Amino acid sequence: MTPEDVVQYLNDHPDFFNEYAELLTDMRVPYPQENKVVSLQERQVIAVRDKNKILQDKMLELISFGEENDAIGEKMHRLTIALLTSLDFNDFLNSLDYSLREDFVVPDFVMRLWGLNYQGKSYDEFSEVSADIHAIAESLTQPYCGNHVAEAVKDLFGGVKVHLKSFSMVPLTTTHTIGLLVLASPELERFYADMGTLHLKRLGELISASIARYDLERDTSDSLQAHCSDEQNT
Repeated sequence: MTPEDVVQYLNDHPDFFNEYAELLTDMRVPYPQENKVVSLQERQVIAVRDKNKILQDKMLELISFGEENDAIGEKMHRLTIALLTSLDFNDFLNSLDYSLREDFVVPDFVMRLWGLNYQGKSYDEFSEVSADIHAIAESLTQPYCGNHVAEAVKDLFGGVKVHLKSFSMVPLTTTHTIGLLVLASPELERFYADMGTLHLKRLGELISASIARYDLERDTSDSLQAHCSDEQNT
């Protein structure tokens, strides 16, 4: 008879210990953490206690995750309000800069934009980037987190790139890819390969939608000017 046979027999005969109740008091089983034996009842109590400890630790872990998500959600809400109330593109950039540096504690980040109608392109965000950067942004279907990025991405950070150990690349898209946001940290585990990217994805969507608003405003302004010009000619 194997241990599996015993387990199967007890599963098939749930009344066994009702018929042989004295076994519950007579049996002694080893206690795994100490060099002693205990009664079956004591062992059952220990097992229940251990299981409760595991469940308690799991519950505390879930509570911690929930509190962390609530905190991130609050930061995302503040950023959303700030971007929605931005008066112009410069105000938008200042709000984003403050949020990433102060709220999310990401002092090193770079954003590059392209394919927009917005004409205020004296900003660094509209600086020309290599074909590699375009290709990377186009290839991302969701944010990337990890320690390995192309040298072209590191070059975006200039001289500070030698201190950066982990990165997150967030594609910026509307109806097409309009740019790339890269977050970086000198901490090796700040952005790691297996971390969740839901909030990063939402951050990219929020920034993309906000940028598209300025793009559309430019389109509307151009259309309005053209319409007024036509009326004057008439």
